[in-house]
Amino acid sequence: MTAGFELVPGDDLWPPLVGEGSGIDRIYGRGDPSVLSTPCISVVGARRGTPYGLAVASLAGRVAAEAGLTVVSGGAMGVDAAAARAALAAGGRTVVCAGTGADLVYPASSRDVFEGATAQGGAVVALAPWGTGPSRWTFPRRNRLIAALSPVLVVTEAGLPSGTFSTADAAVELGRTVYAAPGSMFSPSSRGTNLLISQGATMIVDEESLEMSISMDYGVLRSPRMRTAKDRGRLYSALVGQAMRPDDLAAALGKGVLEVMRLLADYEAEGLVRRLPDGRYSPTEAALLDEV
Repeated sequence: MTAGFELVPGDDLWPPLVGEGSGIDRIYGRGDPSVLSTPCISVVGARRGTPYGLAVASLAGRVAAEAGLTVVSGGAMGVDAAAARAALAAGGRTVVCAGTGADLVYPASSRDVFEGATAQGGAVVALAPWGTGPSRWTFPRRNRLIAALSPVLVVTEAGLPSGTFSTADAAVELGRTVYAAPGSMFSPSSRGTNLLISQGATMIVDEESLEMSISMDYGVLRSPRMRTAKDRGRLYSALVGQAMRPDDLAAALGKGVLEVMRLLADYEAEGLVRRLPDGRYSPTEAALLDEV
């Protein structure tokens, strides 16, 4: 395990965005503390994210890393892990804000995220002292740290109420900019993001809008040579939104059923989609994380 550090206000490496009004007076961590002073962007969403939410998180993590930003997340399963893994896969740095002591790994399923953060020049940080286990009190404070470390918070999905939405509330209170991905008005997982957009959050509708928003808010340009995302077309994009049967997919796209079935067969062979027991198709987890 990497060496630990403790920071208090006034230290040379205290993160400049974390001011007196944040309510944060000590940060425990391991890894490189200087990463907390680099341009950061925080990404949050549901632990049980939908395929859509995971895809948005992966997109945000990758694009941010390719723009040279440090990706801050909570390290939890679901959206947190997806954003961090995408950033690490793109060669970027991440900061994991733990809901425990910074010397613990929780949940165990995110061990690769915690280890990747410190291995690639990032850090694992916490507000709870060393050795503190998970509790209902530590995670709300962790959410405030996520909001405080970055000038921008990206919300991929959020129910009402939820820990994700509480992080957005903290970001607004701290004067941060909030990006939100719109979703179906019938999806409980998108009620929070849709509400944020109605209240003035920056709406992220695709990769280009995310890149443009980052460029305007951070004054950085994403290197063209780093744009490596695969263009998988409207059919794949439709499946990210929800699993569908070939006939429903054909109707939604205005294509013939046979054409859609051929495309699905090709995508299945490439590991991009999988057929569910009820006959619907959905993206594979590897495809959502851009590992295919």
